[in-house]
Amino acid sequence: MGLAIATALAEAGCDLILTYRSSEAEAQATAKRLREACRASVEVKPLDLNDLNAVEQFGRELASSSEPIDVLVHNASVYERTLLSELTAAGAMEQFRINALAPLLLTKELAMKLGQSEMRGGGAVVAMLDIHAMGLPRSGYSAYAMSKAALHEMVRSLARELAPRVRVNGVAPGVVAWPESGEESSAAMRAAYLSRVPLGRAGTPEDAAGAVRWLALEAPYVTGQVVRVDGGRSLM
Repeated sequence: MGLAIATALAEAGCDLILTYRSSEAEAQATAKRLREACRASVEVKPLDLNDLNAVEQFGRELASSSEPIDVLVHNASVYERTLLSELTAAGAMEQFRINALAPLLLTKELAMKLGQSEMRGGGAVVAMLDIHAMGLPRSGYSAYAMSKAALHEMVRSLARELAPRVRVNGVAPGVVAWPESGEESSAAMRAAYLSRVPLGRAGTPEDAAGAVRWLALEAPYVTGQVVRVDGGRSLM
């Protein structure tokens, strides 16, 4: 998903700062490919979203740069199935820190910088949400769903607070990439899920990335909204 979003924005003419927690080699390879293919400036920086002090420091450093910041995309997250009987406070708080608090704090640190953007419509924040944390809960994902629901409310709240100079929106995918392991990777599970999708097929990371690009660069009069990229799954 991150690769697709980075590619869509680079192809649209954006220079990028990519972050990674542990996949430095993959991040550097992505940066190299985008520099060559799109002639974009692409920096790569480490960032552990579970370390909120590091998140705030990272945001302050970006905010103090002389370079403009027009778009902030909150894509990185942790997705863990945890039955209630197995839930721990530490595990639940880790998901909340990574999926909700880190995006909130990073937006806070960069809000003034985003507000100085010269883009039509001002700066833009786009958060990656989840249709299953927006009225379609799945069994065994209570901590994850709560963290993503908090991120959804961040979108709505900050859209009001940061207007009129910064727009804040979300993209909520259904299935745009199947898990490679676990119960959700089985053919039977995939068929059962797709039976509840009106379009009858899974989407692609590029489908969701296109929505991110539109909200970030091409929707100057849209804020506080969530684009569901789910093949109609949220209707059923």
